[in-house]
Amino acid sequence: MPTSIARPDASRQGVAAFSAAAVLMGTMGVFVAQAALDPITTVFYRCVFGLATMALYCAYKGYLRSQRFTGRLMGLALLSGVLMVSQWVFFFGALQGVGIAVATVVFHVQPFWVILLGAAIFRERVGVAKSAWIIVAFVGLSLAAGIGWSTLSADRAYLVGIGFTLIASVLYAGVTLIAKALGALRPHLLTMIQCAVGVVSLPWLAPSGALGHVNLHQWGWLAGLGVLHTGVSYALIYGAVPKLPVSVIAVLQFIYPLTAVLVDWLVYGRALTPLQGLGVALIVLASLGVNLGWSFGGSTVRRAGSQPR
Repeated sequence: MPTSIARPDASRQGVAAFSAAAVLMGTMGVFVAQAALDPITTVFYRCVFGLATMALYCAYKGYLRSQRFTGRLMGLALLSGVLMVSQWVFFFGALQGVGIAVATVVFHVQPFWVILLGAAIFRERVGVAKSAWIIVAFVGLSLAAGIGWSTLSADRAYLVGIGFTLIASVLYAGVTLIAKALGALRPHLLTMIQCAVGVVSLPWLAPSGALGHVNLHQWGWLAGLGVLHTGVSYALIYGAVPKLPVSVIAVLQFIYPLTAVLVDWLVYGRALTPLQGLGVALIVLASLGVNLGWSFGGSTVRRAGSQPR
């Protein structure tokens, strides 16, 4: 998504909007946990409420009338929908296995998958700088995940959760690469299409009878996932990004995982260990190094874009 340096007032508004969206996204794990449903059912209802919210927003803004759809555009958008919905399912499954903080932090190695996939698929040159930051990021990943010999031998559920998180981050990297090729499609409309893919496809995959067994308490949490964590958060982020320079976005994006860590501790009493905290710091450092183009061995890193989750 393109960024530009705007007027000070617009920039301040962008910072406020992006920060509010990131804090809101950091609470998403609580909504998933409190809904207490299987991941496919949870994602389905996120898509239902998200689709309704984004459709109303796009209609209000006139995006549905002004957007020109082509076969290629729709094909790529639908593919991104398959990847995004699958990513949500794996990530929500990971939350059940490893908790909000660990899953969210580990997921944030996603920008480095973008670099590696770009190198594998498009033959993009990685270079010394990117390679070095990738190594730093994955050292941080191993520490943040808290995997030791005892975990490898004893805690299968935890390892499955970490595996689901990594699968989700790779799928999201695919979404990011496709989004780069969809510059002609408004991101709000892309989110709407992604939610529509989930609404159409997930009922075929949900456990038998699960979609109909939702109580009043759960409806509130599910509506929050669609309205707040999809509609409101994405609208705030998409509106803020054009008002902010890349350097500011690179820093603000970490409000989300840091909020998730804080929320997991405050609500569920799950705190990261000092080694996991070091892992988080290394992932943050490596991501800033990539996004801000910090030199590493005399090379310069180019920034990789992304789309909200």
